[in-house]
Amino acid sequence: MFTGIIEEKGKVKSITHGAKSAVLSIKASRIMSDVKIGDSIAVNGVCLTATTVSPDGFTADVMAETIRRSSLGSLKAGSEVNLERAMAAGGRFGGHIVSGHIDGTGTIKEFKREDNAIWVTIACDKKILRYIIEKGSITIDGISLTVAVVTDSYFKVSIIPHTSSETTLTSKKVGDIVNLENDIIGKYVEKLLSGGPGGFENLFDSPSGGIQKLSDSGSKKSGGLMDALSKNGFV
Repeated sequence: MFTGIIEEKGKVKSITHGAKSAVLSIKASRIMSDVKIGDSIAVNGVCLTATTVSPDGFTADVMAETIRRSSLGSLKAGSEVNLERAMAAGGRFGGHIVSGHIDGTGTIKEFKREDNAIWVTIACDKKILRYIIEKGSITIDGISLTVAVVTDSYFKVSIIPHTSSETTLTSKKVGDIVNLENDIIGKYVEKLLSGGPGGFENLFDSPSGGIQKLSDSGSKKSGGLMDALSKNGFV
Protein backbone atom coordinates (compact mmCIF):
# COMPACT_ATOMS: atom_id res chain seq x y z
CA MET A 1 0.00 0.00 0.00
CA PHE A 2 1.12 3.55 -0.78
CA THR A 3 0.01 7.05 0.22
CA GLY A 4 0.63 9.07 -2.96
CA ILE A 5 3.35 11.18 -1.34
CA ILE A 6 6.25 11.07 -3.82
CA GLU A 7 9.63 10.44 -2.21
CA GLU A 8 11.91 11.00 -5.17
CA LYS A 9 12.04 11.72 -8.86
CA GLY A 10 13.97 8.90 -10.45
CA LYS A 11 15.24 8.56 -14.00
CA VAL A 12 14.88 5.69 -16.45
CA LYS A 13 18.31 4.28 -17.24
CA SER A 14 16.95 1.83 -19.78
CA ILE A 15 13.81 0.01 -20.84
CA THR A 16 14.19 -3.36 -22.52
CA HIS A 17 11.10 -4.42 -24.44
CA GLY A 18 10.13 -8.05 -24.88
CA ALA A 19 7.36 -9.34 -27.12
CA LYS A 20 4.69 -7.79 -24.87
CA SER A 21 6.47 -7.04 -21.61
CA ALA A 22 9.44 -4.94 -20.56
CA VAL A 23 12.21 -4.59 -17.97
CA LEU A 24 12.70 -1.15 -16.45
CA SER A 25 16.01 0.01 -15.00
CA ILE A 26 15.50 3.06 -12.76
CA LYS A 27 18.18 5.37 -11.36
CA ALA A 28 17.38 6.50 -7.82
CA SER A 29 19.23 7.41 -4.64
CA ARG A 30 17.02 8.66 -1.79
CA ILE A 31 14.68 5.65 -1.71
CA MET A 32 17.49 3.09 -2.04
CA SER A 33 18.57 3.31 1.61
CA ASP A 34 16.47 0.31 2.63
CA VAL A 35 15.11 -1.22 -0.60
CA LYS A 36 15.53 -4.98 -0.93
CA ILE A 37 14.86 -7.42 -3.74
CA GLY A 38 11.15 -8.19 -3.71
CA ASP A 39 10.09 -4.82 -2.29
CA SER A 40 7.22 -2.92 -3.87
CA ILE A 41 7.93 0.49 -5.41
CA ALA A 42 5.34 2.68 -7.11
CA VAL A 43 6.72 3.98 -10.41
CA ASN A 44 4.45 6.72 -11.78
CA GLY A 45 1.75 5.21 -9.62
CA VAL A 46 2.22 1.61 -10.79
CA CYS A 47 3.21 -0.91 -8.15
CA LEU A 48 6.30 -2.80 -9.35
CA THR A 49 8.55 -5.35 -7.66
CA ALA A 50 12.28 -4.66 -7.41
CA THR A 51 14.09 -7.58 -9.04
CA THR A 52 17.64 -6.28 -8.69
CA VAL A 53 18.90 -3.60 -6.32
CA SER A 54 22.04 -1.45 -6.20
CA PRO A 55 22.96 1.71 -4.29
CA ASP A 56 22.02 3.85 -7.29
CA GLY A 57 18.85 2.18 -8.49
CA PHE A 58 16.78 -0.92 -9.19
CA THR A 59 15.21 -2.94 -11.99
CA ALA A 60 11.64 -4.19 -12.27
CA ASP A 61 9.71 -6.42 -14.64
CA VAL A 62 6.64 -4.91 -16.30
CA MET A 63 4.13 -7.50 -17.49
CA ALA A 64 1.99 -7.21 -20.61
CA GLU A 65 -1.18 -6.31 -18.69
CA THR A 66 0.62 -3.36 -17.07
CA ILE A 67 1.93 -2.19 -20.44
CA ARG A 68 -1.63 -2.26 -21.84
CA ARG A 69 -3.23 -0.38 -18.95
CA SER A 70 -0.57 2.21 -18.09
CA SER A 71 1.82 4.70 -19.63
CA LEU A 72 4.95 2.76 -18.60
CA GLY A 73 5.42 1.32 -22.08
CA SER A 74 6.00 4.83 -23.46
CA LEU A 75 8.94 5.53 -21.14
CA LYS A 76 12.40 5.83 -22.63
CA ALA A 77 15.94 6.30 -21.36
CA GLY A 78 16.13 9.66 -19.58
CA SER A 79 12.42 9.86 -18.68
CA GLU A 80 11.77 11.11 -15.15
CA VAL A 81 9.44 9.05 -12.98
CA ASN A 82 7.75 9.53 -9.61
CA LEU A 83 8.89 7.01 -6.99
CA GLU A 84 7.39 5.93 -3.68
CA ARG A 85 8.26 2.97 -1.49
CA ALA A 86 5.47 0.95 0.11
CA MET A 87 4.18 2.62 3.25
CA ALA A 88 5.92 1.66 6.49
CA ALA A 89 3.54 0.58 9.25
CA GLY A 90 4.79 3.33 11.54
CA GLY A 91 4.85 6.07 8.93
CA ARG A 92 2.68 9.15 8.61
CA PHE A 93 -0.32 8.84 6.31
CA GLY A 94 0.11 12.09 4.41
CA GLY A 95 -1.95 11.31 1.29
CA HIS A 96 -4.71 8.73 0.90
CA ILE A 97 -4.97 4.95 0.45
CA VAL A 98 -3.21 4.10 -2.84
CA SER A 99 -2.91 0.52 -4.06
CA GLY A 100 -0.60 1.08 -7.03
CA HIS A 101 -3.12 -0.75 -9.25
CA ILE A 102 -4.18 1.93 -11.69
CA ASP A 103 -7.67 2.13 -13.20
CA GLY A 104 -6.58 3.58 -16.53
CA THR A 105 -4.98 6.61 -18.10
CA GLY A 106 -5.91 10.22 -18.80
CA THR A 107 -4.67 12.92 -21.16
CA ILE A 108 -3.39 16.31 -20.05
CA LYS A 109 -5.52 18.97 -21.75
CA GLU A 110 -4.33 22.21 -20.16
CA PHE A 111 -1.93 23.86 -17.75
CA LYS A 112 -2.98 27.22 -16.36
CA ARG A 113 -1.12 29.26 -13.76
CA GLU A 114 -3.01 31.04 -10.99
CA ASP A 115 -0.68 33.02 -8.73
CA ASN A 116 1.56 30.39 -7.06
CA ALA A 117 -0.51 27.39 -8.20
CA ILE A 118 -0.84 25.56 -11.51
CA TRP A 119 -4.20 24.19 -12.62
CA VAL A 120 -3.99 20.90 -14.52
CA THR A 121 -6.94 19.68 -16.61
CA ILE A 122 -7.08 15.97 -17.38
CA ALA A 123 -9.55 14.25 -19.70
CA CYS A 124 -10.36 10.60 -19.11
CA ASP A 125 -12.92 7.88 -19.74
CA LYS A 126 -16.33 8.05 -18.07
CA LYS A 127 -15.63 4.75 -16.29
CA ILE A 128 -12.91 6.59 -14.34
CA LEU A 129 -14.81 9.87 -13.98
CA ARG A 130 -17.72 8.08 -12.28
CA TYR A 131 -15.58 7.61 -9.16
CA ILE A 132 -14.16 11.15 -9.10
CA ILE A 133 -15.86 13.67 -6.83
CA GLU A 134 -15.15 17.31 -6.07
CA LYS A 135 -12.81 17.59 -3.06
CA GLY A 136 -12.19 13.84 -3.28
CA SER A 137 -8.81 12.17 -3.83
CA ILE A 138 -7.25 11.05 -7.11
CA THR A 139 -3.83 9.58 -7.83
CA ILE A 140 -2.09 11.00 -10.92
CA ASP A 141 1.18 9.28 -11.85
CA GLY A 142 1.41 8.17 -8.22
CA ILE A 143 0.71 11.63 -6.74
CA SER A 144 -2.10 11.98 -4.21
CA LEU A 145 -4.09 15.06 -5.21
CA THR A 146 -7.40 16.72 -4.36
CA VAL A 147 -9.96 17.14 -7.13
CA ALA A 148 -11.08 20.77 -7.47
CA VAL A 149 -13.38 20.51 -10.51
CA VAL A 150 -15.07 17.53 -12.16
CA THR A 151 -17.29 17.40 -15.28
CA ASP A 152 -18.59 14.61 -17.50
CA SER A 153 -15.42 14.64 -19.62
CA TYR A 154 -12.53 15.95 -17.49
CA PHE A 155 -11.38 16.93 -14.02
CA LYS A 156 -9.00 19.55 -12.63
CA VAL A 157 -6.46 19.65 -9.85
CA SER A 158 -4.43 22.58 -8.52
CA ILE A 159 -0.72 22.02 -7.95
CA ILE A 160 1.20 23.86 -5.22
CA PRO A 161 4.87 24.82 -5.77
CA HIS A 162 6.19 21.99 -3.55
CA THR A 163 4.31 19.33 -5.54
CA SER A 164 5.46 20.93 -8.77
CA SER A 165 9.12 20.79 -7.77
CA GLU A 166 9.07 17.33 -6.17
CA THR A 167 7.15 15.46 -8.89
CA THR A 168 7.09 15.17 -12.67
CA LEU A 169 3.53 16.39 -13.29
CA THR A 170 4.13 20.00 -14.30
CA SER A 171 7.14 19.08 -16.43
CA LYS A 172 4.84 17.16 -18.76
CA LYS A 173 3.23 18.62 -21.88
CA VAL A 174 -0.33 19.00 -23.11
CA GLY A 175 -1.24 15.71 -24.77
CA ASP A 176 0.89 13.57 -22.45
CA ILE A 177 -0.66 10.46 -20.93
CA VAL A 178 -0.81 10.02 -17.14
CA ASN A 179 -1.72 7.04 -14.96
CA LEU A 180 -4.88 7.38 -12.86
CA GLU A 181 -6.01 5.48 -9.78
CA ASN A 182 -9.41 6.24 -8.27
CA ASP A 183 -10.00 6.42 -4.54
CA ILE A 184 -10.25 2.75 -3.58
CA ILE A 185 -13.00 3.35 -1.01
CA GLY A 186 -15.53 4.44 -3.63
CA LYS A 187 -14.94 1.30 -5.69
CA TYR A 188 -15.46 -1.02 -2.73
CA VAL A 189 -18.61 0.83 -1.61
CA GLU A 190 -20.06 0.49 -5.11
CA LYS A 191 -19.27 -3.24 -5.12
CA LEU A 192 -20.99 -3.72 -1.77
CA LEU A 193 -24.08 -1.82 -2.87
CA SER A 194 -24.27 -3.13 -6.42
CA GLY A 195 -26.39 -6.20 -5.69
CA GLY A 196 -23.81 -8.42 -7.39
CA PRO A 197 -21.94 -11.35 -5.83
CA GLY A 198 -20.81 -10.34 -2.35
CA GLY A 199 -22.73 -7.06 -2.43
CA PHE A 200 -25.95 -5.80 -0.91
CA GLU A 201 -28.86 -7.22 -2.87
CA ASN A 202 -31.70 -5.19 -4.40
CA LEU A 203 -30.39 -1.77 -3.40
CA PHE A 204 -30.15 -0.51 -6.99
CA ASP A 205 -33.71 -1.14 -8.06
CA SER A 206 -34.73 2.22 -9.50
CA PRO A 207 -34.63 2.72 -13.31
CA SER A 208 -32.13 5.53 -12.88
CA GLY A 209 -29.68 3.26 -11.07
CA GLY A 210 -29.86 5.26 -7.85
CA ILE A 211 -29.92 3.67 -4.41
CA GLN A 212 -33.45 2.79 -3.39
CA LYS A 213 -34.42 4.64 -0.23
CA LEU A 214 -34.51 2.18 2.62
CA SER A 215 -35.80 2.35 6.13
CA ASP A 216 -36.50 -0.30 8.72
CA SER A 217 -39.80 -0.97 6.97
CA GLY A 218 -39.27 0.81 3.67
CA SER A 219 -37.88 -1.82 1.30
CA LYS A 220 -40.43 -4.19 -0.17
CA LYS A 221 -37.79 -6.63 -1.39
CA SER A 222 -35.16 -6.63 1.33
CA GLY A 223 -37.27 -5.84 4.37
CA GLY A 224 -35.39 -2.61 5.06
CA LEU A 225 -31.85 -1.44 5.52
CA MET A 226 -31.28 -3.39 8.75
CA ASP A 227 -32.35 -6.62 7.04
CA ALA A 228 -29.98 -5.93 4.15
CA LEU A 229 -27.11 -5.25 6.55
CA SER A 230 -27.92 -8.37 8.55
CA LYS A 231 -28.20 -10.56 5.45
CA ASN A 232 -24.74 -9.47 4.33
CA GLY A 233 -23.08 -9.99 7.71
CA PHE A 234 -22.72 -6.39 8.88
CA VAL A 235 -25.06 -6.57 11.88
